[in-house]
Amino acid sequence: MRFPSLLIIGLIFLAGCNSPQHTPSAKDISPLQSPAPQNVIIMIADGCGFSQIEAASYYQYGELGKQPYDSFAVKLAMSTFSAGGDYLSDSAWLSMDYILRKPTDSAAAATAMATGHKTYNGAIGVDVNKKPLKNILEIADSLGKATGVVTTVPLSHATPAAFSVHNVSRKNYAQIAREMILESPLEVIMGAGHPDYDAGGKKRETAVYDKVGGRETWEKVLAGRAGADADGDGTNDPWTLVEKRGDIRDLASSGDIKRVLAVPYAGTTLQEERPGDVNADPFVVPFNENVPTLSEMSLAALNVLNTNHGGFYLMIEGGAVDWAGHANRPGRLIEEEIAFNKAVRAVMQWIEAHGGWQKNLLIVTGDHETGLLSGPGMKSGGRMTWKPVGNKGRGKLPGMEFHSDYHSNSLIPFFASGTGSSRFFAYVAGEDSVRGKYIDNTAIGRVLKDFLRE
Repeated sequence: MRFPSLLIIGLIFLAGCNSPQHTPSAKDISPLQSPAPQNVIIMIADGCGFSQIEAASYYQYGELGKQPYDSFAVKLAMSTFSAGGDYLSDSAWLSMDYILRKPTDSAAAATAMATGHKTYNGAIGVDVNKKPLKNILEIADSLGKATGVVTTVPLSHATPAAFSVHNVSRKNYAQIAREMILESPLEVIMGAGHPDYDAGGKKRETAVYDKVGGRETWEKVLAGRAGADADGDGTNDPWTLVEKRGDIRDLASSGDIKRVLAVPYAGTTLQEERPGDVNADPFVVPFNENVPTLSEMSLAALNVLNTNHGGFYLMIEGGAVDWAGHANRPGRLIEEEIAFNKAVRAVMQWIEAHGGWQKNLLIVTGDHETGLLSGPGMKSGGRMTWKPVGNKGRGKLPGMEFHSDYHSNSLIPFFASGTGSSRFFAYVAGEDSVRGKYIDNTAIGRVLKDFLRE
């Protein structure tokens, strides 16, 4: 931080029933001109659309409406297309060709959310002309707030990268990681990509350094010499490296730690790519117990950032929902979505204990939908007939099928709660025939930049 009309075939927008008592209701929502929140937490389930939430809800509860964000007063849909794209409601529900045509990727989507500007696929914090765009974490830092990113996939992947740095291509992992670790003023970076461990958390014979900036950068981290000037005093602030699960958990209650780089013993994802039957039902294959959960990392990051009395901006990503969607793995998708939902609940409980909803703003959304997930029997090709995910009861794999191994242009859910959350109603871009009112993903960056200008 620096000081100075289509038939809705059984589909519903998740209802706010059976809400936990600590969740604010509509009467708690701030007016459109409410004060800016001191703390902003953005939680992104990469690859998560409405069907992904439905599948996890049916498996977890046997019904919809019980997720922690279901009772939020701000519940909208969100369009995700990248520069040059569009969203047309009738086409989206009638044509599979349209809904799969030129979808966004995570880089463009995250850049839109972080900056309020559309860009090309693959772009990390740059516009269509490859010029840097100021992101909300950079602006927050310049105003004295602490900033951080947390993810369940490699720390230099598209979503955390777009909230942190600037690069013409998301594939430049080593460049991105070097900028994040050696040049950025972030106080917290947490994510996978450990050079010495594989997808199952086992020691590699040969280290892979690209996700952490290359061997030289990693050696600087190990030696305690990596890190730029984070507080603007003219002196570099090295990272405190944390790798063990127990040590990461301890951060949730530890004292004043200036900067934390947490890289668990996982080369790719915390759990999604662990060895075992990848097509097994959820939770059948034992988890890698040597890595933290997203909930544990989130609470650790919150505790570190909350030492700054000026507030903080934090992005938390459940990144492997997308990985499971690409691979068309129903069981692992449900595992990842449930892990994300648990993290949302943990963050909400943290908010209740740290200033409440008058001090904090929580946004829960995705960056795009992955896999064009539906219920079974949806007609493929040309004109489609949408089928909702089928409920088979709690603990049973829902009726679900994928129609793509890539992203779609489907609208995705958007939830917000806390001070300033009602401002998103002013950014409604249209009304979908099934999902109702929706905003565009650029609204996130625009609203948060408005807060930072006040």
